[in-house]
Amino acid sequence: MTKKILVVDDDPTIVKYLTNIFNDNGYETCSANEGGEAFEVMKRENPDLITLDLEMPNGEWGPKFFRRLSKQEKFKDIPVIVISGLASRHLSIDKAITWLSKPFDPEKLVGIVKNTIG
Repeated sequence: MTKKILVVDDDPTIVKYLTNIFNDNGYETCSANEGGEAFEVMKRENPDLITLDLEMPNGEWGPKFFRRLSKQEKFKDIPVIVISGLASRHLSIDKAITWLSKPFDPEKLVGIVKNTIG
């Protein structure tokens, strides 16, 4: 069964870039441009992994989305990869499996995803 990745980012260019990377490597994708929308997409799509931007000016920020996710028994164990343009890792989410700074190496990202969900 094909694994599904939820891409959460407010920049449509980044969403398209990540979606293409994941699709080219055999993953299904779904996307949202902020945390509130991401929560609805997550409930509908049941992703195996989430990539999450931290700073999203419209709607719910990444950390708030992650806190909501963590409180849901059904979703709390979904692995999250933070991909952010914020310069400091200390602003990231402690329980994320990793943190990548934009711009990032797509091969490194795909390697992390493969190691995490196959």
